[in-house]
Amino acid sequence: MESQVRGGTRWKRFAVVMVPSVAATAAIGVALAQGALAASFSVSGQSFKVSADYLHGDGFSQYGAVDAGKSLDGKDQLHPVAVSAFDDATITNMCQSVTTPGIPLLGSVTLTLNAGTGKDKVQAHSLYIDVEDLQTSKAVFNGIDIGLGADSITKGPKIKQGEVDQKQTYSHGFAQQATSADLYDVKQTAWATTAGTFTLPDLHMSLATGSKGCY
Repeated sequence: MESQVRGGTRWKRFAVVMVPSVAATAAIGVALAQGALAASFSVSGQSFKVSADYLHGDGFSQYGAVDAGKSLDGKDQLHPVAVSAFDDATITNMCQSVTTPGIPLLGSVTLTLNAGTGKDKVQAHSLYIDVEDLQTSKAVFNGIDIGLGADSITKGPKIKQGEVDQKQTYSHGFAQQATSADLYDVKQTAWATTAGTFTLPDLHMSLATGSKGCY
């Protein structure tokens, strides 16, 4: 999408908010029609928040990487991340939000996506989250192995196909894996979330002025 300037309005910055909104609206239609969808959530030049009351994952792996992207002014950016991956995950009360500041006349605008708020929980297969910061009230790992290289992962997802084209990973650097993981009161700052399949019951998208998102 080309950046346009009309009357001093910074349309490129506004588009950063609107593009995920259009994608989320399309996702609603797919979810209603099929009950599941392949999904990718990222915003060029911006991190975003992810929270959940509870996440249970089978087949967990985590390794270091450096995400490559573009800032809002088109400059190359590198972000060190820990890629947290799950073969299958069940998520209770999932939230993703991103705030874009400096929009003329509006100030900050926050896009928020919520799902799994009722009796049906979010289901994800081949889930990858590029995490910059992670907090939980409690984390329980079963069958954990610590201090592996990313090329030695056997219990959870390995480096996904094509990922090395998008980011720099360290096949001999630090990594860990577990048979399963349970995370409570999760709060994360991330640069990307992708999944082979997302099932998103009770999906709700909202746009609001201000910077209050998932937490």
